[in-house]
Amino acid sequence: MNANANPQPEEPRVTTRSGHVALVGSGPGGADTLTLRGAELLRHADVVITLGEPVEELADLRGELLSHCSEDVSVVEAGECGGDANTLAVSRARDGQRVVRLYSGDPFFGCRGAELVSACHEAGVEVEVVPGVSAVTSVPTFSGVPLLTDNPEVRVLNARPHGGGEVDWHEAAASDATLVIMGGDAPAGEAPEHQGPGFDVLCKTLIAGGRPATAPVAVVRAGGTTRQTTVTSTLGRLVADLKAKDAKGHHVTTPALMVVGPETARQPELSWYETRPLFGWRVLVPRTKEQAAALSDQLIGYGAVPEEVPTISVEPPRTPQQMERAVRGLVTGRYQWVAFTSVNAVRAIRERLESYGLDARAFAGVRVAVVGEATARAVRDFGIQPDLAPPEEEQSSTGLVSVWPPYDAEIDPIERVLLPRADIATETLSAGLDKLGWEVDDVTAYRTVRAAPPPAPVREAIKGGGFDAVLFTSSSTVRNLVGIAGKPHNTTAIAVIGPETEKTAIEFGLRVDVVAPKASVSALAHALSEYGAAKRREAIEAGKPVLKPSQKRRGRRRKL
Repeated sequence: MNANANPQPEEPRVTTRSGHVALVGSGPGGADTLTLRGAELLRHADVVITLGEPVEELADLRGELLSHCSEDVSVVEAGECGGDANTLAVSRARDGQRVVRLYSGDPFFGCRGAELVSACHEAGVEVEVVPGVSAVTSVPTFSGVPLLTDNPEVRVLNARPHGGGEVDWHEAAASDATLVIMGGDAPAGEAPEHQGPGFDVLCKTLIAGGRPATAPVAVVRAGGTTRQTTVTSTLGRLVADLKAKDAKGHHVTTPALMVVGPETARQPELSWYETRPLFGWRVLVPRTKEQAAALSDQLIGYGAVPEEVPTISVEPPRTPQQMERAVRGLVTGRYQWVAFTSVNAVRAIRERLESYGLDARAFAGVRVAVVGEATARAVRDFGIQPDLAPPEEEQSSTGLVSVWPPYDAEIDPIERVLLPRADIATETLSAGLDKLGWEVDDVTAYRTVRAAPPPAPVREAIKGGGFDAVLFTSSSTVRNLVGIAGKPHNTTAIAVIGPETEKTAIEFGLRVDVVAPKASVSALAHALSEYGAAKRREAIEAGKPVLKPSQKRRGRRRKL
């Protein structure tokens, strides 16, 4: 019998995906302490159950953590689970979904992650625990308090409500151990039954138990975030020093961690996180997220909290004929040079070439000039090495003209230069090349239009002093920001990228505090950091508290 006769239809292949629950510790407060494994699980999650603590600082952290997720992830607020997030996690996993349950710090340290693991085992659901950076060790490090150095014994105590049992505070006080106490402050509005002992009670209890009133102590609030504050004192003076600090505008709510021991005396010497030049500064960056990525990363390195607020929207030219002719001329050998003065110009030419199926080989035999580090980087990303750039100290059209060779008919086979630029760009480069004997095709590669106004809270922060600094990267960003949001408050530091931008800012009634030494956004950010560091030194040398611009007395808008 023929084995191929009357073949039976194949059974349809059924694929099932087993559900999975991952407990991910997010660290003490900032998303930058999330582990690589935690980030990977967030990327592949179908469901994310958020942090449950009602703490203001977690609002920013929530957004940073969720930025690792896919666009179609389902986000469930832990506080909206009816108090039973574990049941929800197990149920979703049984439906074949990948669930991530987020915890502050570490899921097994001061959190109830063990209960979820037990529930998963009982239900037969696959479970994984991703350890997180615990606040107990990391927050003292963020503050500058070393542990297990001067004292070989450290005891961790939980002063939070429902901390897992009663603490024998007198026994702890009588020991020689350094005490790391989680809690001590209660969130505003919390009912008394949900509050642990406050700092006043803790200090009195420890003194009554045998710790001297002169024992060194440090309290770190909002540890690991850009709102972190550290107060070093003694058990006898701590409450008074906290009140004095809060009265100067430094008050930060929970979470708090208290360290009692000799190591805390070294905190002023070892402080590194809060002493960064722009620590906690809210800095407005008038660019899109794509344009501001490197700048924002640099500002974060200085301790700042950058906030991108686009002031310009880039749109194609109204008519494409000019650009089409320019690209044809580029391919057919019409140009000796192409001069790029902005990243947007590079992008416009690149997109036009790629729409025709062309790439960087279209620039064969053409020399390329650039203005600015970002523009040069965009050209290199396209696979082209720039041939000419202005002197480092003068990254501008004027600087490029100063090094551009004059046209020489005997050695230059072609006299024409392609200059793709914005519709509102100045004539400086075109006029300068014309004087050098070159023929310039001045082409509108893109149009810049004013962006839509930012949300009302951002506009209010700009005008009301909620930002500590504003970075202006061009004259148009000055005009457009004032146009869509109003003038920055007089307490806000104004930093500009160069003389032309400074001139425009002054014309709009702004006092310029920082001018970058060269036309580079990196140099601008560094100049602002030096300004912040200088202000910090001035305050310390004068014996005054170190305040951010937004913490200073607010008056009328800045005037010249």
